[in-house]
Amino acid sequence: MKYDLQGGTLPVVICHLDAGERMITERGSMAWMSPNMQMETSTNGGLGKAFGRMFSGESIFQNNYTAMGGPGMIAFASSFPGTIIPFELQPGQELILQKSAFLASESTIKLSTHFHKKFGSGLFGGEGFILQKVSGHGMVFAEFDGHVIEYELAPGQQIVLDTGYLAAMSPSCQMDIQTVPGVKNMLFGGEGLFNTVVTGPGHIWIQTMPMSNVAAAIQPYILTSSK
Repeated sequence: MKYDLQGGTLPVVICHLDAGERMITERGSMAWMSPNMQMETSTNGGLGKAFGRMFSGESIFQNNYTAMGGPGMIAFASSFPGTIIPFELQPGQELILQKSAFLASESTIKLSTHFHKKFGSGLFGGEGFILQKVSGHGMVFAEFDGHVIEYELAPGQQIVLDTGYLAAMSPSCQMDIQTVPGVKNMLFGGEGLFNTVVTGPGHIWIQTMPMSNVAAAIQPYILTSSK
């Protein structure tokens, strides 16, 4: 499978498949495709795994697209202005993604749920108690909000993030929360009550425009226009 990323801040990934190759996607991400791409909707693993994906922000069902009778082409578009990041996983490699980040992958990739070890980090950290975990061998495409900044954290090295900015991380990273210090900072600082703290070793991906922040910014204008 070969791919091409286009579209800038309104990205799309165009995948070119050999005969018999298959791609998996969710949430109706297919934008266009060649006529020989055959679609089949499935739970991919049974109801147990399907409901697990639902709790991590994905659909119960997945769409499988197979190139039939010859090479095929299929394009998957992002649902929000941002960035599509390609990850090539090696056997035994895993990656933790924010809720709803999975866009599409080769059929050799497994999508499952990832639970925070510390309940508080999921309940108050803004990233959600349940995240997504991708594993297997092959290409996986994830969509993030805005641009993406990457850091490699050394063992014990920490970075503090505002709510919603963590896009992805290596499984070796640990995530926790901390309260914003000072009552005035909490009440009047405009940064909320909690920050997310990620501790290395591992790699992290940070998104610059979380969808939740954009929704909060435009909400007053929607309420005003509806009066």
